[in-house]
Amino acid sequence: MKVPFNIPAVTGKETYYIAEAIANNKLSGDGEFSRKCHAWLTENCGCLKALLTTSCTHALEMSAILAGIQPGDEVIMPSYTFVSTANAFVLRGAKIVFTDIRPDTMNMDEKLIERAVTERTKAIVPVHYAGVACDMDTIMKIAGKHNLLVIEDAAQAVMSTYKGKALGTIGHLGCYSFHDTKNYTCGEGGALLINDRRFVDRAEYIREKGTNRSSFLRGEVDKYSWIDVGSSYLPSELNAAFLYAQLEEAEAINRDRLKSWERYYIGLKPLRDRGVIELPHIPDDCRHNASIFYIKVRDLQERTEFLQYLREHGVQGAFHYVPLHSSVAGEKFGLFSGADIYTTRESERLVRLPLYYKMESSQVDYVIQVVRSFFDV
Repeated sequence: MKVPFNIPAVTGKETYYIAEAIANNKLSGDGEFSRKCHAWLTENCGCLKALLTTSCTHALEMSAILAGIQPGDEVIMPSYTFVSTANAFVLRGAKIVFTDIRPDTMNMDEKLIERAVTERTKAIVPVHYAGVACDMDTIMKIAGKHNLLVIEDAAQAVMSTYKGKALGTIGHLGCYSFHDTKNYTCGEGGALLINDRRFVDRAEYIREKGTNRSSFLRGEVDKYSWIDVGSSYLPSELNAAFLYAQLEEAEAINRDRLKSWERYYIGLKPLRDRGVIELPHIPDDCRHNASIFYIKVRDLQERTEFLQYLREHGVQGAFHYVPLHSSVAGEKFGLFSGADIYTTRESERLVRLPLYYKMESSQVDYVIQVVRSFFDV
């Protein structure tokens, strides 16, 4: 059996909605389907305002502009994350301050954040790895104490919650991804969630090349002009049409992925109980979205052998981030606060298994069989 690592979700209505967008003679952004996506995100997530972007990277870049990041400012985030998390703030001249992670969730260790705060710190950027929430109560408390902004990198966390609240809506700003590796996709896309009224109007200006064009289209001004910095961050209606077909089926997609995730967990639990591997940990206050199913093996050498074994048996597994602080750019633009006790060690042990919408139970069972056969040798 061949089991791919990922197959982008398709619900069946995507091409119909794209054809409708074409028939509407509106292919540029912020048409009917963009408005529908904005309404869905605002209603289902509970944010003040949601704006589609061309990627989560661009949502993060908009956040950096809204946060007023200037050269010399510091931004705290985990080293175990995708490069976009750091790039968005480096582009504004910030120094990145990396913190160590918790080995149980692979999220930034909230107990280490406050000691990384200096007079130059401007923001904290928690990353909800695998759609599992960081300890947002502690993070928001630290931010409030030091007058810092919290920008959630919730790229993997659409439909995940912390204490009943949608991830991406707890900090001042939140960023989603709709890349084709994510639970809900439009190929390339993202969204900025705004949870602080100070940023609602300006976010629209920044997204529309620094103009008040959105206000003009709503009839709020008689002409529009350039009033702020900005760029072209809005996706086309074709992307929005594709995405809306997915958002309409968000609950069904979520249930389907969770079913595969739980099947993996139950099937691999005997290996965990023997102490051979570790499985994902979901804290009691968190509801995750089955964004990723991973296991942790003994060390880097075993991971290399294990991934090769998966390939030989037709299973496409993958490791994930190489810690940013150990990269050439990370060393240039950032620094690690405290000791790297877990970030490198845990990242070298992690293996992601195939998981996607409409994955067959027989495929999940086959992957479980291959994993168990490797460790039972």
